[in-house]
Amino acid sequence: MKIMVNNIELAYEKLGKGDPLILLHGNGENHHIFDEITKKLENNFTIYSIDSRNHGESTKTGDYSYETMAKDIYFFIKTLNLGKVNIVGFSDGAIIALILAMDQGECISKMALLGVNLKPDDFKKESYQFVKETYEETKDPLFKLMLEQPNIELDDVKTVTIPTLVIAAEHDIFKPELFIDLTNALPNAELVIMKGHAHDSYIVNQDILYPDLVKFFI
Repeated sequence: MKIMVNNIELAYEKLGKGDPLILLHGNGENHHIFDEITKKLENNFTIYSIDSRNHGESTKTGDYSYETMAKDIYFFIKTLNLGKVNIVGFSDGAIIALILAMDQGECISKMALLGVNLKPDDFKKESYQFVKETYEETKDPLFKLMLEQPNIELDDVKTVTIPTLVIAAEHDIFKPELFIDLTNALPNAELVIMKGHAHDSYIVNQDILYPDLVKFFI
C-alpha cells in the first residue's frame, strides 16, 4: 500500500487487528526486516510496517534528515486518523521514533527503541571507522547521514514521559554506556540487554523479541 504524506509517497504494509503498532526499520533496510515478528504481532495489533523515505518502495528524495522522516511518520499517523499509536523502531527507525516523541509526543502511547543512538559519537571506534570508510568509497548519502546525525542531547529527552522500552545488543555497534545514560535520562524507561547478540541479530528476520514486546505494549 502507498499513501501521500509530507509531499512524498510512503510505502507500507497493514496487517492484523487491534491497537495500531508502527514498525520502523533501520538504515538501508525496508519494512521486510520485520516479516518474521509481524507474523506473531499481527495477532495482537494492527501492524503498520513502513518504508522510510529513500528506502524500499517509498519516494526517493534529496532530504536525508531524521527530523523530516519523523515528520513523515507524524503525517502518516494523522492522515490515517490512527490516534495514539505504539511504535517499534530499530536503529534509524528508533531515532525517528525518539524525535517524533520529542516533537509530537501526544501521538504516541508507548515506544520501543531498538539499537538507538543520539549522536555519531555514540558509535564504537571500529564501527564509526567502517561507516566513514564506506561513505568515502561509495558516497552513499545514507552513510553520510549516520556520520552527521542525529544530534540529540540527553537533556533533550528528559521531557519525554512516554513509556519506553530501550533495547540494546550485548555486542552493539554503539557504546554500552549510551543505552544506560538514555534509559536514566528518560523519565519512564526500562532497559533490556540482548545477551550474545549483535546490533541487528535479535530483530532482523527474527521473532525472538515477541514476548518482550507483547509484555511491554499490552
